[in-house]
Amino acid sequence: MPPYEIDISVQDERWCVAIPEIEVLTCTAITKVLEQSEYSDRSVEVSIVLADDDFVQQLNKTYRHKDKPTNVLSFPQTEIDDINEQSLPLINLGDIIIAYETIAKESEEQNKTITDHYTHMLVHGGLHLLHYDHQTDGEAQIMETLEAAILNTMDIKNPYETQ
Repeated sequence: MPPYEIDISVQDERWCVAIPEIEVLTCTAITKVLEQSEYSDRSVEVSIVLADDDFVQQLNKTYRHKDKPTNVLSFPQTEIDDINEQSLPLINLGDIIIAYETIAKESEEQNKTITDHYTHMLVHGGLHLLHYDHQTDGEAQIMETLEAAILNTMDIKNPYETQ
């Protein structure tokens, strides 16, 4: 397996306080996403931005025309057919941006640890970079099943199972 380049930008230090091992966890989760994909043998780059609600809200407003924060945004840098046809030594799959306050709030509301919820949103965002989506019930089922399988390899409970 080629090495994956995972760039992490911490823009809100609360991430490091809440999850002291966040850089190792981030690299582990993204590696597991890539290993489970058809691109596991490719040299790829993924950028992760650990931000706050204000930063994510601005991006959400600009790119999705939704003037509110959200838990995770993904910005793929490839088209679905591009990855297999590119012969570049390193393919930039894209960016994942995660909002601290929203993740903290959701983890509390859902009675999950912030670490588990963060990992779930990171895996979710990583799958979006690989062009998985959840616009239809069928797409959602495929994506959620894959998320649950990846999270299971990290001993994280399926977030879609009812309590």
